[in-house]
Amino acid sequence: MNVPTTLLGLLEPEPSHGYELKRSYDSLFADNGRPLSFGQLYGTLNRLERDGQIEVLDAVPGGGPDRKRFVITGAGVAQVEGWLGAPERPEPMLQATLFVKVVLALLSGRPASAYLDAQRDAHLERMRELTAMRKAGPLSRTLLADYGLFHLEADLRWIDLTAARLDQLRKEISR
Repeated sequence: MNVPTTLLGLLEPEPSHGYELKRSYDSLFADNGRPLSFGQLYGTLNRLERDGQIEVLDAVPGGGPDRKRFVITGAGVAQVEGWLGAPERPEPMLQATLFVKVVLALLSGRPASAYLDAQRDAHLERMRELTAMRKAGPLSRTLLADYGLFHLEADLRWIDLTAARLDQLRKEISR
């Protein structure tokens, strides 16, 4: 996730305070398990301001630091347009972490099949959660859930294929 450009995109429709940006970001994108921390938010806003992509529209004094309202600049709009217009580089989803764990389990004589079974169970549990989210709607959450479900289905196919080939892999990697 490109947090800076995502924040610019959230700012484009209207100026916002930092806490409003965090609330919008978390409500739209935190279902991936990574809500935006306040430290990351304000650090990113400071860099965007330094780089001329946002500016402070106004500030309201409060009990603590002034509450700044940020607005996107022309440079920020150009950044969002460029990012949205450029396709992401297609790369295979190799599931590096899962693969590394399987290989290390085989190399160490641990039961790789038990690891794959546990991983399958975790994936199925997450699929149940996403299916419930999908059914609850609205469309934005349904589409986000579909995205996660499709990736989990691919992971499950990989887990099943790998489990069926563990003996071959063990022979291939044995020293």
